[in-house]
Amino acid sequence: MKYQITWNKLPQNLEELQAMPEANLKTPEGTAALTLAALAVFPTNREECYRMLNFLRGPRPLSTMDQQFIRDRFMDGKDYLAKSYFKGATPANGYTPDVPYVVELSESVAQFAEEGYKRFDIRSGGADSPRQVTLRLKPSTGEWFLWDQSLLVGIRVPVSQDPWA
Repeated sequence: MKYQITWNKLPQNLEELQAMPEANLKTPEGTAALTLAALAVFPTNREECYRMLNFLRGPRPLSTMDQQFIRDRFMDGKDYLAKSYFKGATPANGYTPDVPYVVELSESVAQFAEEGYKRFDIRSGGADSPRQVTLRLKPSTGEWFLWDQSLLVGIRVPVSQDPWA
């Protein structure tokens, strides 16, 4: 199954993220898309990004190691990494997404056999294969929380930064 989430504006802080309809965390695809919105904040406000991710992770906040991992992925000017997953963002345009912002997700063919988990594939404009986001359901509340993500792996550099382009 495929999903498309569209926003006119990306949130800049936890309060703006929580005001978005998907922030009720009742749909796994909404939580997965909000993960990208939260990661897109990192280049301008790392602490707000962590706050947003902690909200999306629910009862399992980021560890110091998780925070260091995220920070390391954005090092060396890779501010474009999260925005590469929004529609229209490509190496040729410096990963500038179209507005409104659109996230397209597909239920992963490599779904968990275990009930209560959901995995989505999300394509980056700078990668040949999709990346995954895994969500976990909290049955007592019906909320879907971020369990794992492999969104911050290497992609092609923007053409403007590629000496071989």
